[in-house]
Amino acid sequence: MIKNDEIIKLIKYNYPIVNILDNYNTLEFSIDKKNLKSVIFFLKYEKKLNFIFLIDITAVHYPNKKNDLMTVYHLYSFLFKKRIRIKCYLSTKNPIIDSITSIFKSANWMERETYDFFGIIFKNHPCLKRILNVDDMVDFPMRKNFALEDSNRSDKEDHFFGR
Repeated sequence: MIKNDEIIKLIKYNYPIVNILDNYNTLEFSIDKKNLKSVIFFLKYEKKLNFIFLIDITAVHYPNKKNDLMTVYHLYSFLFKKRIRIKCYLSTKNPIIDSITSIFKSANWMERETYDFFGIIFKNHPCLKRILNVDDMVDFPMRKNFALEDSNRSDKEDHFFGR
């Protein structure tokens, strides 16, 4: 069984990683977006690590930060029964990051969903288009600046909502 400090040592030897945490036996770290694809490839194909299962890709919007978008990748090693979380920070001004569909085919729909809700553009994705929202939608509903209520509705009375 590989320990988290051994995983960190292996990754740090090859890539610059920051903000390393070990929460509930889930290793978590941040990397620069230019290294994302090579780090994911390394985690999957390095025999000492064997993170062969992509659990999820998602994002978070922090509107008050310089790099206000964060992509989050969750991987799992069946061999070692370990989870790992990789974070990359982006800006809404340039929300472009490499697609990992060439490494994990299952990333296809996860990246499309993340694009659909957060507006993150996955470079070299085979078919990056909306997956759940209508195609002509211009906003991204999981960003904090998305309006939660339709201002055109007239059937709501504010006093029912504590306003």
